[in-house]
Amino acid sequence: MVKKQIPNHVAIIMDGNRRWAKEHNLPAIEGHRRVATHVLEPLIEHAADIGVKYLTLWAFSTENWKRTAEEVRGIMKLLRWGFDSYGMRMHKKGMKIKVIGDIEKLDKDIQESLNKLIELTKNNKRITVIFALNYGGRDEILRAVAKAGNENFFQFLDTAGIPDPDMIVRPGGEKRLSGFLLWQSEYSELYFADWYMPEFTAQRLGEAIREYYLRKRRFGR
Repeated sequence: MVKKQIPNHVAIIMDGNRRWAKEHNLPAIEGHRRVATHVLEPLIEHAADIGVKYLTLWAFSTENWKRTAEEVRGIMKLLRWGFDSYGMRMHKKGMKIKVIGDIEKLDKDIQESLNKLIELTKNNKRITVIFALNYGGRDEILRAVAKAGNENFFQFLDTAGIPDPDMIVRPGGEKRLSGFLLWQSEYSELYFADWYMPEFTAQRLGEAIREYYLRKRRFGR
């Protein structure tokens, strides 16, 4: 795959974890655990290796708080593990970490771990990995408008300074964005897949990018 075929920014709606777990007769949290322990590291590595510069991962939405207390606790535990152990490996591999979403509603220790990781990796250049945590597109726009006053509100979006996604990938069979990057997705190419996020592999990322390359982007022209 040649360089010109690679989108600069790929965003992923990480969907289908619970359905994957159900089909394997496992508790819901096991779908999230598989993504955290088996899927994300090789996926991020492959994206970096082929030349993707920005990778956004929607890990927890503003609506996900409505799930069972047990599942939410399990997800928070996985976030703690990820930012502590995997986060250091990401730093050593030259990956820069950023976050979008209202993280002030996360537990203080998670906020602290995340902020330390952001500071630690701020000068890394290999790839920028953006975790969307307690993120919702409407929530982001409302927060930006409240901060902006008479200024251009898009300067106050969580993604200020980050290029809009060239492609948004959603596994899990659903064919909608569910509020993901509402402002930024205006001209994003959309790729919907029937397989679940726990089944996302480097090969499947390659298939999505090949599909992206076949499309002609006109940007309204």
